[in-house]
Amino acid sequence: MAIALFQWVMMGMVSIVHPFFISMTDINYNSANKSVEVSVRIFSNDFEETLKKQCDCKVELSRPTNKPAMEKLVSSYISNHLQVKIDGSIGTLQFAGYQEEDGSIWSYFEIKNVSFFKKIEINNSLLYDYKQEQINMVHIKANGKDQSNKVEYPTPNLSFTF
Repeated sequence: MAIALFQWVMMGMVSIVHPFFISMTDINYNSANKSVEVSVRIFSNDFEETLKKQCDCKVELSRPTNKPAMEKLVSSYISNHLQVKIDGSIGTLQFAGYQEEDGSIWSYFEIKNVSFFKKIEINNSLLYDYKQEQINMVHIKANGKDQSNKVEYPTPNLSFTF
């Protein structure tokens, strides 16, 4: 709990100053549903600029005139820059949607049919193609344990053992 509170305080402080480029990925194992729930928080302006470079199109995540097109952009980008490997098998991120909140975009994914596991490997290169100062924080709650770590450009890989 203290780790999660620290991360939220840090994200709040960064949003005030914002010369830093940070994303936050929360991963929660839901044993009742046998699924891994993934939430990704990225500053709206950074994410929109990154997506504009990817698609050479109009990107409006906060108040989209074409929500399905924006959902496709968000889902595609995150799926290409965030991979979750569970006990050696790559999980399929199923997009559940996104929302704008306090200058950030929250994107939601689920990996279904996940039994008890011992190891999660993360490849997180979110916004590495936008700024070399990018830091991606990852918090995982699984099997009764909370773990956090971060990756910084150019290194995208993390591993957590439970």
